[in-house]
Amino acid sequence: MKNWLEKHITFIFIAPIMLFILGMVVFPLCYTLYLSFTEWSMGVRAPKFIGLENYKMLLKDERFWRAEWRTLYLAIGSMLIEVVLGLTLAIFLHRKFAGKNIAKTLFLLPMIATPIAIGMVWLLIYEPTLGVANYLLKKIGLSPILWLVTRETVLNSIILIEVWEWTPMVALIILAGLAGLPSDPYESAIVDGASRIQIFFRITLPLIAPTVVVAALLRLIDALKTFDIIYSMTQGGPLFASETLNILTYNITFGYLRMGAGSALVMLFLATIALVSALMILIRRTVERIYQ
Repeated sequence: MKNWLEKHITFIFIAPIMLFILGMVVFPLCYTLYLSFTEWSMGVRAPKFIGLENYKMLLKDERFWRAEWRTLYLAIGSMLIEVVLGLTLAIFLHRKFAGKNIAKTLFLLPMIATPIAIGMVWLLIYEPTLGVANYLLKKIGLSPILWLVTRETVLNSIILIEVWEWTPMVALIILAGLAGLPSDPYESAIVDGASRIQIFFRITLPLIAPTVVVAALLRLIDALKTFDIIYSMTQGGPLFASETLNILTYNITFGYLRMGAGSALVMLFLATIALVSALMILIRRTVERIYQ
């Protein structure tokens, strides 16, 4: 028995995590894939196998493609703004100044709050008549905005919240990359008389480019899955104007009780995340090859 344990000790140690993965990831994923080929409304009748009909129905549905576009617009738009602002914030925090640690703590506070609580707070901020946002706009001579009420403004209003909440995370990742940069190139550039702008674009940016792409990839994947804030603020409204794939999946599965169609939506959503992630990984490898 002792010899057997010593011989298989590696498998014994990894067995719990493998069982967890099988039980919590592989089985639900396979079961969802199976349900995506069925028609089921959680009634007495068992799921009925219908093949690819759910996928055909969704791919022909204009509501699905609009939700797909909104999901990509929300995720890519917020990610791009967060990367630019996060890089700027990281460069600022990388400098030595009094109260640096306090400033880092304050910048990270938006990440601590739960998304539902953030949604409730921003509902009050965006309130058309008494909200802080329109009050500030009036103070600087601008007209009030119906932030979450009109189709034209609701997605951009949600992007603003995403940027406010998650820019600190991007800044934190880039700041870690800045902390690991070698000092020799900077010392040589200063001796050669390079300006700060030249140092940034010729040394700093090329060196941290892979880190920036990693931060963008992590944030993009997370932004694609945004649900809490949207649901707590608009439930996909007005008139489906903020209905992303997550919200559409929730509505079809638990609102209309169409479990088969909802499962098919989940698989299409996973495919979307996989394609976007593969594209970002390809961009990362290209950036690393360029700056090697």
